[in-house]
Amino acid sequence: MTTLSDNRELGVPADVHRVNEAVLVAYLKEHIAGFEGDCTIHQFLGGQSNPTYLIEDTSGTYVLRKKPPGTLLPSAHAVDREFRVISALAGSNVPVPQTRILCEDETVVGQVFYVMDYVPGRVLTEREMPGCTPSERTAMFHSMASVLGALHSVDYLKVGLDDFGRPSKYVARQVARWSQQYQASKVEDCEAMDSVIDWLTHNDPGDEQVAIVHGDYRPGNVIFHNENPDVVAVLDWELSTIGHPLADLGYFLMPYRLDAAASPWGLQGLDLDGLGIPPEATVVDTYASASRRDSVESIDYYIVFSMFRLAAILAGVLRRGIDGNASDPRAIERGRTYSQLATVALGIARKS
Repeated sequence: MTTLSDNRELGVPADVHRVNEAVLVAYLKEHIAGFEGDCTIHQFLGGQSNPTYLIEDTSGTYVLRKKPPGTLLPSAHAVDREFRVISALAGSNVPVPQTRILCEDETVVGQVFYVMDYVPGRVLTEREMPGCTPSERTAMFHSMASVLGALHSVDYLKVGLDDFGRPSKYVARQVARWSQQYQASKVEDCEAMDSVIDWLTHNDPGDEQVAIVHGDYRPGNVIFHNENPDVVAVLDWELSTIGHPLADLGYFLMPYRLDAAASPWGLQGLDLDGLGIPPEATVVDTYASASRRDSVESIDYYIVFSMFRLAAILAGVLRRGIDGNASDPRAIERGRTYSQLATVALGIARKS
């Protein structure tokens, strides 16, 4: 295993993720201008749901993302959608890698894949952003908020994403969808979860804002410049669609409402002033300015929604753990936290 200067770890692909390098290299030489084929290929280690590889060629450095092997749900691991949205955002105020090619021929590596340029920089997955100064952390949070605002300012019609998602009633549809998923996977009664679902259903603000949404916007999914606090690339667009922008913002702000002692991503209880992490309200102001809004309304609703969606996902993890179908041996322990998250969400809902 080796570690890049940006803390991303590389290793030899596991057997299940190995690709025929000779076939792949021949394909890339044919389809990427200047690609010479004198390259090394390693897999990024970590939690990517789509296997991701670093290709270091004499012509440059690239990243390949592909679907995982095996039988997949029809809408899952949509690397073709990732390729499309990243390509559409090229030239906008949203920093994204340059895409090179989408290959839908599964005979090349066994699955659909795409290739984009590698972007050097820092990837910080720990909430305290170790190694950064307080002033850097402050600027990093403001950069992240500004980039999210810039994303939500992009006219999705003008960049060719008119059919990328259903623009109307995004949150209502999401609440219905994840409620059904939760009911299908639940292993026990959870009064807090039932109450949150009821509150979300009856308190939808009803404002039909529409934008490109990332779906998983957080510090671990951006790359910061190596020598300054600017975001230089946004990664992992697997969950992107056309939806309500404040759902993205609510997800980004969710750690501010979670206890650091109870959640690995929670910020409540940390010395935020000492760390240099700006207050939630200040981040919201930065976002509002970048997205050209006078104000941000009903943000508590969207934070509760984000917690509910994550709780529903965790409940599914618990179900798979109990059924013995989970790939992670910690699935039961991790999944059981869904009820704690639902309880926090219900507390916010009642205060609202």
